[in-house]
Order: sequence, then C-alpha cells, then structure tokens
Amino acid sequence: MTDSEDKPSGGTLTLVSTPIGNMGDVTLRALEVLREADAVLAEDTRRSRKLLSHHSIGSKTLIAYHDHNKERLTPGIIDRLRSGQNLALVSDAGTPGVSDPGFYLVRAILAEGLSVTAAPGASAILPALTLSGFPTDAFIFEGFPPRKRGDLGRVVDALAHERRTVVFFVSPHRLRTVLKAIADEHPERMLAVARELTKMHEEVVRGTATELLTHFSETKVRGEIVLLVKGVGRRGQSRPGDP
Repeated sequence: MTDSEDKPSGGTLTLVSTPIGNMGDVTLRALEVLREADAVLAEDTRRSRKLLSHHSIGSKTLIAYHDHNKERLTPGIIDRLRSGQNLALVSDAGTPGVSDPGFYLVRAILAEGLSVTAAPGASAILPALTLSGFPTDAFIFEGFPPRKRGDLGRVVDALAHERRTVVFFVSPHRLRTVLKAIADEHPERMLAVARELTKMHEEVVRGTATELLTHFSETKVRGEIVLLVKGVGRRGQSRPGDP
C-alpha cells in the first residue's frame, strides 16, 4: 500500500494547545494552524477570540463546541472534514482532549477514518508536576475528582498504596472538600497545590494534607488549580522532608 493510500481522505482536525494563562505561551505552529484553519472549534469562543485578537488573527470563523452541544455538532464537523476543510480545536486553555469534550470528537473522527493531528504546547499537568518537587519519573493523571462522596472516598482510599505522583484538576469551590477527604484518611501525606500557573498570582503551596487543609480553609480559593499527591515511598507513607 502506498503512502497516499494510507493517508485518510478529506480535511484534518488539528488539536491546538493554547496558553493556560500567559498569552505568550503559544507555539509558532499553533498560530500558523489557527491562521490557516477554515474554522476554529472552541470550548469558549469569547476566550478564544481574545487569543486570536492578541496574536492578530482576525476574520476567523469560530464555532462553539462544548459538553452541551458535542453530540449535536459532531456529525456536521465530520461532514466539514469529509468535504476537505481543515479545522482546529481549542479548549478553554491548555491541551484539548484532556478533561474536555475534545476526546469525544477525536474518537468520532477516528471512527470515520478521518485525519486528526496535534500542535502540542501548553498544559497545566507537566508544569504543576515539575514545580511540585515530587518525583516525576512515574505519575498518573486522574482528571477531576468525583463529586459523589462515596466515589471520592474510593479514590482517596486508593492513595494508600499509590507509589506514583497523582495529579488532579480541582475547581476552586471543591478544593477544601477534596483536601478534607485526603486529610481525614492520610493526614501526613505530602501534597502540593499549584494555582494560577503562568499568571500574575501563580503560587505552589506544599505541605501535608492537614497543613494544606488548614491553609486553604483560612484563604479564599481562586483560579485554576492542580492538586498533586506525592506517592507512597518505599519505606511507607511519604512524610515532610522525604526525598
């Protein structure tokens, strides 16, 4: 089979990573893809329009694509690709397809034998991991913690034997709930809260689960948050001062 026969026909969807805060954190290729795309699928068109305007990309068709309309819009997007259009997909911030509706769209496009590629770039996961000071050789991303108490309890229970660094996305209004659930079961477990990464008020707060629960119980929680849980060490539960 030749290369031309291997390549899917039609247009291509490109997953474009966008800044998680600082507008300068965008790649040259990402800007090129956004300029040349026939349309940009955006989780939040207002935020995406600001990004495009900041980088002098005007007259671009923006299509709102999010959790509430993904089932309805996906067939039309597939038709656009079949007709030869090249589309770009962006999320609110960071890499599309991670804890957002991009996964649904990619799966549907692949099932149709159409082309998907990526213009990689910003993501909150790796900066938070590297800034935490926790081991980076093995980690697991768990997305957003479950909202139901029982499901959250099972996730917290699983931390007892988890040797890898665990990474969560947590909304500001649920941070205390999640910290309390961990502190109740693993009070001395080392955690890090990375907040507002790349923005003016960026901070990374490190300490035991109990310490961080106390800290954020006395502080108004705002911004985008990544919560990291240090893995259990070879000699047992991680403690302050452990390497």
